[in-house]
Amino acid sequence: MMIDKISWITAFPEFVLLVMACVIALLDLGVQSKGRSFTYALTLLTLAVVAYMQADLALNGTTLYGFGDMVVSDAMGNWLKCFATIAVMVTLVYGRPYAADRGMLRGGEFFTLSMFALLGMCVMISGSNFLVIYMGLELLTLSSYALVALRRDHVTATEAAMKYFVLGAMASGFLLYGMSMLYGATGSLDVSAVFDAIQSGQIRHQVLVFGLVFVVAGLAFKLGVVPFHMWIPDVYQGAPTAVTLMIGGAPKLAAFAITMRLLVEGMLPLAGDWQQMLMVLAVASLLIGNLAAIAQTNIKRMLAFSTISQMGFVLLGVMSGVVNGDALKFTANAYSSAMFYVISYVLTTLASFGILLLLARDGFESEEISDLAGLNQRSPLYAAVMAICLLSLAGIPPLVGFYAKLAVLQALIASGQTLSLGLAIFAVMMSLIAAFYYLRVIKVMYFDAPIDVRTVAAPLDVRLVLCLNGGLVLALGLLPNGLFALCSAAIRQMLGT
Repeated sequence: MMIDKISWITAFPEFVLLVMACVIALLDLGVQSKGRSFTYALTLLTLAVVAYMQADLALNGTTLYGFGDMVVSDAMGNWLKCFATIAVMVTLVYGRPYAADRGMLRGGEFFTLSMFALLGMCVMISGSNFLVIYMGLELLTLSSYALVALRRDHVTATEAAMKYFVLGAMASGFLLYGMSMLYGATGSLDVSAVFDAIQSGQIRHQVLVFGLVFVVAGLAFKLGVVPFHMWIPDVYQGAPTAVTLMIGGAPKLAAFAITMRLLVEGMLPLAGDWQQMLMVLAVASLLIGNLAAIAQTNIKRMLAFSTISQMGFVLLGVMSGVVNGDALKFTANAYSSAMFYVISYVLTTLASFGILLLLARDGFESEEISDLAGLNQRSPLYAAVMAICLLSLAGIPPLVGFYAKLAVLQALIASGQTLSLGLAIFAVMMSLIAAFYYLRVIKVMYFDAPIDVRTVAAPLDVRLVLCLNGGLVLALGLLPNGLFALCSAAIRQMLGT
C-alpha cells in the first residue's frame, strides 16, 4: 500500500523514534561501559531531535489527517508529544545514575524500553481511530510492565510489576469493551465518524451510555483516579524510583490526550452523561487521595496518593467544559485549564522525583519521609528545589501549581452553576488538607536533624537539569501567560476541527 505525503508528515517523528529505538537496541549490544554512556548519549540526541520535530509541527499550526484519517497531527497533540518527549529525556537524565548503581544498566533495556513507551504515548496522542489509540496504549503499558520488573532480582519490583500487569490488563479490557460497544452502535472506529453518528440522534441513548461507562472506566485507570487507583501507590512504591518517575510523569500527558480524543472529539454530544461520571471520579479522588496521603510515611506512597488528588483537579477542568448543552462558550477555557494543569503537574513531578533519585544514590532507597531529614543542612540548593516542588503541588503562590489550580477553579466558577461553585469550594478545602502533608515534608527537610551529614553529590548533567527544572516551576508561576496561551490556542484549534 502506498503511503501518501500527508500521512508521512503526520507520523514522521514517530517513524524516526521507532527506527532509532531499534538501531539503539542493536548498537547497544557492543557497548561495554557500566553506565552505557554511548547508548545514553544517542538516546538523548534522538529524543531531542524528535522533540524539535514535534514542536515544529505544533508551531506550524495546521491540522493534518493521515493513514485514512486514523492519525491526526494537530497543535494539541504535537505539543503534548513534545512535552512527553522532553519529560522522558529528563527522566533518563535523573534515572541513569540510580539505574547504574542498581545493576539496571547491564543491558540497554532501560533506554530502549523507555523509547518504546514514548512511542506508545505518541501513538495514543495522535490516534483518531479507536484501534490506533488502543495500539498505542498497549505499547505503552507493555513497555511499562517490563520497566517495572527490570530489577529481576528484586522481589518488591517483581510484585509491583505483577499487580500492574493484572490490573492494567483488566482496565484495557474495560476500554476495549467500551470501544466495541460504541463501534457496534455507530458502525465506525473513527473518532470523527463516531461523533457524527452520535450527533445525528438516531442511535439509542442507552446503548451509547453503556459503552461510555466502560470507556470512562478504562480512562480512569490510566489517569489513576478513584476507584481505579489502587495500583498507583503499590506500583509507585514497589517499582525502582527511576521507573516510578517514568510511569508517573509523561504518561499522564498521553492519558489526558486520549481523554480529550475520546470524550471531547468523539463523544461531546454525550457530555451531559460523561461529565457526571467525571464529577464523581474527581470528588472521590480529591477526598480519598488527600486523606490517604496524610497517613503515609513512605514519600513515594505519599506522592502516589497526591497524584490521585492532582488528577482529580484535571477532571474538574475537563468536566466543566459544557454547561446546559452549550459546548461553545466555556469549552476552550475549561479544557485549556486542564491541559495547563497536567503539563505543570508533570513538570513538578519530574523535579520532586529527581531529588529522591539523587538522594537514593548512596546505596539505599530514599523512600521514607525521614530520609529527607536535614536536607537543607546537607544541600541547601536541592532542599530549595524540593521545597519549591512541594509548595507548587500544594498550590502556594507564586509557583506554577497555584496558577494551575486557579485556572481550573476559574473555569468551574465561570460556568455560573451552583453545583460548580460547590465543587470549587470543595476543591479549595481539599487543597488546604493537601498543604498539611506537603508542608510536613518541608518541615522535615529544614528543621529535623540530618541522619547523614555527607554533602549530596550529583553528576553535572543531573545538577543542570534539576536546577532548570526547579527554576521553570518558579518561572512559569510568575509568568504563566505564555504557556496558558499555548494551551488555549492548541485547544481552540482542536475544537475547531
